[in-house]
Amino acid sequence: MTDERLKIVIPMAGLGTRLRPHTWSKPKQLVPVAGKAVISHVLDGFSSLPDPQNVDFIFIVGYLKEQLPAYMEKHYPDLTVHYVEQPEPRGQSEAIYLAREHLHGPMLMVFADTLVETDFSALASEEADSYTWVKTVEDPRRFGVAIVNEAGWVSSLIEKPDSMENRLAAVGFYYFDSAEDVVEAIEEQFRRDVHLKGEFFFVDAVNILLERGLKMRTQEVDVWFDAGTPEALLDTNRYLLNAGRDNSAEAARRDGVVVVPPVYIHPEAEVSASVVGPYASIGPGCRISSSVIRDSILDEGVRMEDAVVERSLIGSHARLNGRASIINAGDNSVAVL
Repeated sequence: MTDERLKIVIPMAGLGTRLRPHTWSKPKQLVPVAGKAVISHVLDGFSSLPDPQNVDFIFIVGYLKEQLPAYMEKHYPDLTVHYVEQPEPRGQSEAIYLAREHLHGPMLMVFADTLVETDFSALASEEADSYTWVKTVEDPRRFGVAIVNEAGWVSSLIEKPDSMENRLAAVGFYYFDSAEDVVEAIEEQFRRDVHLKGEFFFVDAVNILLERGLKMRTQEVDVWFDAGTPEALLDTNRYLLNAGRDNSAEAARRDGVVVVPPVYIHPEAEVSASVVGPYASIGPGCRISSSVIRDSILDEGVRMEDAVVERSLIGSHARLNGRASIINAGDNSVAVL
C-alpha cells in the first residue's frame, strides 16, 4: 500500500427495492439496525485500516441522494467525503467510472449493504497488488466466487457458478494498489460491451485486470452479513446485539419495563409497562406503552400502544395500536391491529 490517501468507493445509487416500504422514504444505507444506520456499521468496519485517518470516501449516490450528505455532516463531520451522482443504476463498474476524477492511488471498493468483520492490516503488505475478501460457504451457486490457483493467487472471479467445487464467495470488498488501473479495466469492459441486462458488473472489470496479470490474494472474513432484505436486516440486528450493541443493563433501569437481553433502547425513547426483547432495537423518540416487542427494529419516533410485534420492521413515526402481529410498516404508517 502506498503513502497516498486511500480512496474508499461505496456505490449506493440503487433503489433498495428489496427493503420496501422502508426505502420509499430513505435510501437503504440509512435504514436502522441495532441502533444505527446501516452506513454507520459499514464505516465502523474500517477501524482496522493501517492508517484510518488517511482516507477519502467516495459515495456514488442516486435515489434520495440529498439525505446521505445531511446524515454524514451530522454524524461524521470530520470525514472527507466526495459525492458523485449516478442518475441511473447501470452497475457497479459504471458507478466507479463516474468517480474517476477522484480515483488516484490505492482504492477500496465496498458494497454499501454488506457488513463484514475483518482485519485490514494486510493492506500494509507489499506482497500483492490487490485483495478480494471472501468467505467459505456451503452452497456457492448463489454468489460470485474466487478461483485460486495452486500458488494462492486469484485467477478469475465467477458469478453464480454451476458447480459446488469452488466455495470461496466474494463478499463485495476489493482492494487495488492502483485505482487508475481499475478505471482502465472498466474502459476496456465498456469497449467489449460486457454487461448483463444493461448492468456493468464489477467482477467483469476485475477479470480483465486478472487477464493483464494483476496479483490478487484472498482475505477471509470472520463475519459477513447482507443488510439488503427485511429478513437479512433482522438477522444482522440479532448478531450486532449479541456482539456488543446490547444496552440491556441500562434499559432495565426503566420503571415498569421488563427487558429480555439482548436489546438496544435509545436513551431518548420512552417505554412503559412493556416487555422488550430479546433482539429488539428501539430508536430515538419512540413512545411505547403496554406492548411486547421482540426480534424487531423500530425506527425513530414510533408510537406503539397495546401491541405485540415479533420479527417486524417498523418505519419512522409509524403508529401502531392493537393485537399481536408481524409488521413491515414504512415511515409514517398508521396501523390499528
